[in-house]
Amino acid sequence: MKLGFIGTGNITSDVINGIFRSDLKFKQIIISPRNQNKAKKLKKKFKKVIIAKNNQEVVNNSDWIFIGVLPMVASQILPNLIFRKNQTVISFVATLNLSNLKKKINCKVNLVRAIPMPPISLGLGPVVICPPNKKVKKFFNKVGTSIEIKNEKLSNNFWAISGTMASFYETLKNLSDWLVKKKTDRKKAQEYVTSLYFALAGLALKNSNKNMKKFVAGSQTPGGLNWQGVNQLRKAGYYKSLQNSLTDLLKRLNKS
Repeated sequence: MKLGFIGTGNITSDVINGIFRSDLKFKQIIISPRNQNKAKKLKKKFKKVIIAKNNQEVVNNSDWIFIGVLPMVASQILPNLIFRKNQTVISFVATLNLSNLKKKINCKVNLVRAIPMPPISLGLGPVVICPPNKKVKKFFNKVGTSIEIKNEKLSNNFWAISGTMASFYETLKNLSDWLVKKKTDRKKAQEYVTSLYFALAGLALKNSNKNMKKFVAGSQTPGGLNWQGVNQLRKAGYYKSLQNSLTDLLKRLNKS
């Protein structure tokens, strides 16, 4: 099987790195020349990666095509590409729904939307796919954890959650910055903060079948530090703002 990537930005690089960490069987990965710097780095790093002359060459020489470009770019380039019937096309474009993608591709392909995140480069993290597709599910289970969603409108809720990645990192940055202001070495500060949150997330993941309320309650004692911290943030409207942010992200996605 030959895999083609249109767009060589961060998410494409992450997925390709994840693929090479996995035990997936494939003949070749063909990437577009759009980002010359990243394309050359991938080619230099992996022998099975080749750089196509243009996007049509990616489509012509691939069994599966991954679309990893910005929405405006996708809208411009997809109508001009000639796909083959029954090719598998996987779109990473957040604000371009299945209906619009089908119109722009204008060929009866096996179309799937997917939400890979940067940790996929390490073989970590969930990948939401819609609509369900057995082969695509099996593929992403090799480089992460597939989550199939039948209803596209419902899948947009997961796309909205994916929009909190930067705010999560901003939280880690603020915690680290606070320690640095208190005369802590930045390397130690970031090591502590990232290790702590990685461990907390790992514990929650292992017990993800349980209601998160139990973790909130179990991590605090009345009058304790965690009790004070979470209640102060609640009173400040921190979590309400987070919910409002998700609502606004979903509105944007549902309009696409």
